[in-house]
Amino acid sequence: MPLFGKKVKDPEVEFGIDEIAAEESTDVEADVQAVMEKYDREANVRVWDGVPKIVVRYMLVAFAVYSILLNFGLNWETRVERASFVGILVFLTFIVFPAQKGARKKLNYIPWYDVILAVLGGGSYFYFVFNLDKIIANTIRLEPIDMAVGIIGVLVTLEACRRAVGIPIVIVSSLFIIYMVAFTGKPLTINIYNLFYTTEGVIGTPIRACSTFIVLFVIFGAFLERTGISQFFIELANSIAGGSSGGPAKVAVISSALCGMVSGSSVGNTVTTGSVTIPMMKKNGYRPEFAGAVEAASSTGGQIMPPIMGAAAFLMVEYTGFDYAHIASRAILPAFLYFAGIFIAVHLEAKRMGLKGLSREELPKFLPLVLKKGYLLLPLILLVIMMMKTTMSLAAIIATAAAIVVSMFNKETRMNLTKFFDALENGARSTLTVGIACAVAGTIACVITTTGIGAKLISAIVGLSGGHMMIAMFLTMITCIILGMGVPTTANYVIMATTCAPILIKMGMDVLAAHMFVFYFGIVADITPPVALAAYAGSAIAKSKPMKTAVTATTLAIAAFIVPYCFGLNPALLFVEGTTIFAGVQVIITASLGVFGVAAGLRGYIFSNLKVWQRLVIIAGGLLMIDAGALTDIVGIVLVFGVCFLSKMAGKKNTPAAA
Repeated sequence: MPLFGKKVKDPEVEFGIDEIAAEESTDVEADVQAVMEKYDREANVRVWDGVPKIVVRYMLVAFAVYSILLNFGLNWETRVERASFVGILVFLTFIVFPAQKGARKKLNYIPWYDVILAVLGGGSYFYFVFNLDKIIANTIRLEPIDMAVGIIGVLVTLEACRRAVGIPIVIVSSLFIIYMVAFTGKPLTINIYNLFYTTEGVIGTPIRACSTFIVLFVIFGAFLERTGISQFFIELANSIAGGSSGGPAKVAVISSALCGMVSGSSVGNTVTTGSVTIPMMKKNGYRPEFAGAVEAASSTGGQIMPPIMGAAAFLMVEYTGFDYAHIASRAILPAFLYFAGIFIAVHLEAKRMGLKGLSREELPKFLPLVLKKGYLLLPLILLVIMMMKTTMSLAAIIATAAAIVVSMFNKETRMNLTKFFDALENGARSTLTVGIACAVAGTIACVITTTGIGAKLISAIVGLSGGHMMIAMFLTMITCIILGMGVPTTANYVIMATTCAPILIKMGMDVLAAHMFVFYFGIVADITPPVALAAYAGSAIAKSKPMKTAVTATTLAIAAFIVPYCFGLNPALLFVEGTTIFAGVQVIITASLGVFGVAAGLRGYIFSNLKVWQRLVIIAGGLLMIDAGALTDIVGIVLVFGVCFLSKMAGKKNTPAAA
């Protein structure tokens, strides 16, 4: 759910990096759109000009306004609101997204069959709207026309999802629907009724969340992008870390964490911020595959970064029953450990290769920068405050109004009527992807809740694990990575919350820990081979080998594969109720040292190159410290500091190896 627009800004001299990226910036700018179209479905849209462009533009603007009115003004029956919302989504998806990628090169072109699909798809939902009373009265006794409309609606929605999101989620949904139709023994009328005409199917909980508050956060992000906050994040990261060893890579980690936090798209964030940071890293001396991997891993991690968490934090409120402040505060330490692991790996790689930072003269000064542009953070701060005091929908609207006010402080970002409509248009276009994914996620949830397959899945995992939590967690992890391939953040979490989290809860895991566990592993699918879309997007910009970049990104994000196991087995990492201050401090210190040990072992360098046995020992020590416990902490500290001491002694005798 990209909250920032896809338009990539030219990396100008504002913060002194144009000289660094000069040799490659032209090539990167030329390639960015192609990369976006290849790896990010949202960028693969039709090209309109003249009157058709104006018509499509204001259709999207009208949809954005309609979505706001659904929350503040209209007071319709629940199914009317949701069905009309999805009907417009499906209709506009066929207008915006072509069937094939090459079709976007044809100006003002839409084939006849797309017009038919748009009308049939959108019309099927509005048929539901206008015949609601009859369908409610008939319940499962659907008439032939009702059956035909339901089947068309589901099939066309799946095709819309294929265009806007990709094939993986469509395959998963199709398999669930086939199981529902072919293997449950229920009449087709009941299955179609459940899938299309009830609030358990395509207009179920995911669409309720999307139409009531997610769409408002998407629109908020579109307005926030107009304030120039993404550029500010990059400048801020430069002021903090640009001058240290391997500074450009550290800038990528910090800026991508901040931008990715609200973007909701690992791929989109990799390409937009990576078009600036990846050339900087390569120019600084990092290998292409490492540069692409750093950006991909950091952008992916942005999705788990509180307080926004790619909007998944707001959905987690719905599925867990915990309030927003509880969820956001519990997510802080795991997210910190994730980015600490990447940051440490980047630093050690820079030391091993002897890389320097950027010249201090080229970098902005932190305090003057914050004093000059710190006001850009006000909408985000206000959003978090309001989330704790009022409804999520109202908080999003108030934060959007704040973003409009903030834009007035700079004449380059100052909001006028044209920019206002631009933001509404971009917000509506971004909503298409999220909304369609949520509709299809609703079909998966419907099959799980109405057929009992969820209980069978839980029983299968429990049976295979033999009742052992660690084995159940491993099997659930694999399931999450498979189901999360190519799925946007919000829909990703919906799928994990309905299919995988109940497995761990049934095994006795803490509810919040279970939901965080499945969310983490659903997200890292974007950097985990073989379907590692964010890593492949980073490799396309870095001009590196895709699979090698994906493997490197996976090793950089190793904390994402370790920390969930730790808070799953010991929720103290999430500061659950009952965790004392002493225990909390102990967890923070030892877990941070543990991530350092694992990162150092994987990079093979601290003060000097590590021998194979030293790498294994320090990784083991790191793992012991991440697992909260007095004995494991003591043993881990001895192992990690012991290897550090040996590396320091070796470093005094030998010059660190150059790459």
